[in-house]
Amino acid sequence: MFQTFGIIGGVLGLIWCIPYIKDIFLKNTKPERASWLIWTVLGVISFFSQLSKGATDLLWLTGGQTLGVAIVFILSLRFGVGGLAKRDIIALSFAGFSLLVWFLTKEATYALFLVIAIDTSGSILTIIKSYEDPESETLIAWVLSGTSGLFGALAVGKWDFILLSYPLYLFIINYLIVGSMILGKNKAIAKKEINS
Repeated sequence: MFQTFGIIGGVLGLIWCIPYIKDIFLKNTKPERASWLIWTVLGVISFFSQLSKGATDLLWLTGGQTLGVAIVFILSLRFGVGGLAKRDIIALSFAGFSLLVWFLTKEATYALFLVIAIDTSGSILTIIKSYEDPESETLIAWVLSGTSGLFGALAVGKWDFILLSYPLYLFIINYLIVGSMILGKNKAIAKKEINS
C-alpha cells in the first residue's frame, strides 16, 4: 500500500508539469528563473539525501518532482522572468551559502533540512510573483505538485520526522503558492470592481 502511495506521489510529482509546460508555450505562464534553478539543484540533493537515509517508496515523489522541475528550469531560461533582481540574487546567495555548509558537514540530515531552507528562499520568490501577477502561473500545476507531497508523506508509512519533512514541506509550500495566487486574483478582481 505504501508503494502505491509512493507511485501516486511520483506520478503526480511528474504530471504537474504538463499543464505548466503547456502554459509556458502558450505564454500564459512565466516561470521565475531563480526559483526553478534553486529547486532543480535541491531536488537532486534531496533525492540522494533521502536515499542515504533509507527512503524507498518516497523516492518516486522526489524523483518525479525533480525531473519535472528540471524541465521547467530549462524552459525558464528562454521563457521565464527574473534572475538578476535584488531578491533573486539574495535567494541564490542564501542557497549557495547553505550548500557550502552542507558540503562542509557531510551529513545527509543537515542536507535535507538545508534543502528545505534553501527551497523556501526560492519559493518566496514565486509566492511574491504569484501574488503580484497570479495570471503568470498555472494553478492546477501547483495543486498537483502539493498533492504529490501529501501522497509522498503517506508513502513513508511510519512516523519518521526526517523522511516526512520533505514531502510535507512540498505539500505546504505548494499550497502556499496556490493561496497567494488566489489572494492575488481576488485583489485584482476587487481593484477592477472599485475602478468600474
